[in-house]
Amino acid sequence: MNTQSLRMRFEPALRRVFHVYWRFARGMTLGVRAVVLDSENRVFLVKHSYVSGWHLPGGGVETGETFLESLRRELIEEGRIEMIGEPLLHGLFFNRRISRRDHVAVYVVRQYRQDRMPDPNREIVACGFFGIAELPPDTTRGTRQRIAEVLENRPLTEDWF
Repeated sequence: MNTQSLRMRFEPALRRVFHVYWRFARGMTLGVRAVVLDSENRVFLVKHSYVSGWHLPGGGVETGETFLESLRRELIEEGRIEMIGEPLLHGLFFNRRISRRDHVAVYVVRQYRQDRMPDPNREIVACGFFGIAELPPDTTRGTRQRIAEVLENRPLTEDWF
């Protein structure tokens, strides 16, 4: 057998081995968040029971899930928000404050349906739409930065903050 034949024969197995190695040695966590805007350009924010401050709705991308599938799931779970149009990818951000391997995709959502505000539950204790001048005082720095980028055309940063 020549080298080419050996490589082709073992390549699928080698890919699987390297994939497992990279997953543990260089794995990343992926998240998704949304800047959901109503007709008055007010932004939807959530307050979690397990972390302080007000945040953009979103969460972790589960294994086998695309960013958009995750975004759809999280918006329903956290805000009873059903996307009815395609969201716009705003940017990809490195969240080094959380982990050296955490990255977050942020989308802008303008086309959606919300039948009512969700009732508080174990995960989301409060939520609502806020004008940029009326953001709650404890809105997180990263959330404020993303909102400013979208609504005030501030330059994008690579880091979440």
